[in-house]
Amino acid sequence: MAADTLLPHADRFRLHPVAPRHAPMFCFALLTVSCALASFALACATPFAAFAVAAAAMLPLRPALLVVTGAWLVNQIIGFGALHYPVDASTIVWGFVIGAAALVATAASSAVLRALPQGRTPLVLGFTLVCAYAAYELALLAATPFLGGEGAFTAAIVTRFGLLSAAWLAGLVAACEIVRLVDPFGRAMRNA
Repeated sequence: MAADTLLPHADRFRLHPVAPRHAPMFCFALLTVSCALASFALACATPFAAFAVAAAAMLPLRPALLVVTGAWLVNQIIGFGALHYPVDASTIVWGFVIGAAALVATAASSAVLRALPQGRTPLVLGFTLVCAYAAYELALLAATPFLGGEGAFTAAIVTRFGLLSAAWLAGLVAACEIVRLVDPFGRAMRNA
């Protein structure tokens, strides 16, 4: 990663792949495509904590929540439409719980990013992911007394999904950096 992307900026956002006016649409496109890929490849293991951190690092809270909601909707459409999730009450409720957990992770990411000082972006994003992933998993765990599924919270499974989320966040940051370097909207020319 280029060091200049990771230096502090005038505002509080850590990732600047495109001009601020394009950031919501770029983030939505990035997370929608990523979610579609993850949904087909991983089904129920979509890395929503990584998506939450990426959205919170690029956008204010409200647009970040909307973008993550959009990614969750893509996941549900693919799950029920293409992957043929069972259409029963438990699966539908779990879908909503996953969506709520993704929003909790987004709010947690935004709060952590606001609280931490600028600079050291890789370290800050890593710490934010740990917090977002913890918030996401705790929100899911809170639903298990009502919906079952406690067996999915073993240390091995939680660790594996945490590492998967870290890999996805690294990929999202790399995609942001590539877009910033390619500069598809001609930001460097306008700023010169």
